[in-house]
Amino acid sequence: MNASTTPDAARALGHLEGTSPQLRGAAILTQGGEVLAAAGDPVAWGGASRALLAAADDAGGEDAAHAHVATADGEVFCVREGDLVGVAVTDRFVLASLMIFDLRAALRGLRG
Repeated sequence: MNASTTPDAARALGHLEGTSPQLRGAAILTQGGEVLAAAGDPVAWGGASRALLAAADDAGGEDAAHAHVATADGEVFCVREGDLVGVAVTDRFVLASLMIFDLRAALRGLRG
């Protein structure tokens, strides 16, 4: 990974928020679970994101490239790209392929 800084991650997160109107919140983490940027409490985002990743990994028996969980109240997306992880919470019925693409693009931009 190119050494992504917290300001770089915050800018990427801001861009994601600006281009995804159905986004409720998001976070960018290192593969090790350190929160680089988050919309809201980084401790809460870190714990929830690590739990989501662990559940997705356990379900498949290996590291999940991405995960998507839909509930009656909204949707959660998680994308791994190299040594970075993006997690987003959206309104219900967001276009999943576009949200995954946008998360992956934000992470690739950070990796250089």
